[in-house]
Amino acid sequence: MEAKKHEARTSRPTWDEYWMNIVEQVGKRSTCLRRNIGAVIVKDNIIVSTGFNGAPRGLPHCLEIGCLRDELKIPSGTRHEVCRGVHAEQNAIIRGDPLRMDGATMYVNAKPCKICAKMIANSGIAKIVYVEIYPDDEGIEILKHTKIELVPFRKK
Repeated sequence: MEAKKHEARTSRPTWDEYWMNIVEQVGKRSTCLRRNIGAVIVKDNIIVSTGFNGAPRGLPHCLEIGCLRDELKIPSGTRHEVCRGVHAEQNAIIRGDPLRMDGATMYVNAKPCKICAKMIANSGIAKIVYVEIYPDDEGIEILKHTKIELVPFRKK
């Protein structure tokens, strides 16, 4: 009977798949009306920090008052300064222990924007596994000039 239980379970997620599944769950906490982005920072297969996109503490969320970028018809990937939200990558870095981030991997379900890329470059994170859904390539271009390993994630 025990052997049959093991036969029924034919596959186990890779570490990248495992962490990306958690990223998707973290992103569900997002308060952004456009995208539910999550980020997880991992070192030695232990979560260092998580973050999702949403308004800063104490400010009303877009879920409550609407999206200023939508109202102004600003295309995704442009005019980042207009958004009231803090990106998932930024929140994960802000909330994490800087000493534990050195050499860590960030998993995120979008390409980092140029603002997040600069923060990631200064955080000590060594690798980014990301999903290519963001229309702005400037962040990836910035990161290509660093020694950070960039790995596009492809769902199977």
